[in-house]
Amino acid sequence: MKLYMNEKVFSWKDKFSIKTESGEDRYYVEGKAISLGKKLRIYDTAGNELAFVNQKLVSLTPKFTIEINDEEVAIIKKKITFLKPKYIIEGPGWEVKGNFFSHDYEITENGRTIVAIHKKWMSWGDAFELDIEDESQEVLAVAAVLAIDAVMDSQND
Repeated sequence: MKLYMNEKVFSWKDKFSIKTESGEDRYYVEGKAISLGKKLRIYDTAGNELAFVNQKLVSLTPKFTIEINDEEVAIIKKKITFLKPKYIIEGPGWEVKGNFFSHDYEITENGRTIVAIHKKWMSWGDAFELDIEDESQEVLAVAAVLAIDAVMDSQND
């Protein structure tokens, strides 16, 4: 399933809308306006919280946790590298590979694509196309993409 994630530009806090190919709302993402570290919550269209992405501040490199149903299910870490950024997703056994500078990468598990991510360049705010293979992994995949994007944004600031 393809999802389209668009950041709302004129907002004091991080806000994303996530829509299906047909333009229907699927998820909403909101961050805190003032907080130590990035904190993003993913909601369904009924307003139920589905996942929480939380930046851990006491870490040598950027590190985020993902909680679903108040349980930590994944940790996203940026490794120290000299040439190309590298990310590790602990928990579900996923790998991240691709071209992070052009925001064209994928998350895989044992060689099988979980989600392919492509950034749309001519748009207001960040806009991504997410091609998710397995709908049962959709919320976790969206949360992982948000965490990686937050790391890239913090590195560019």
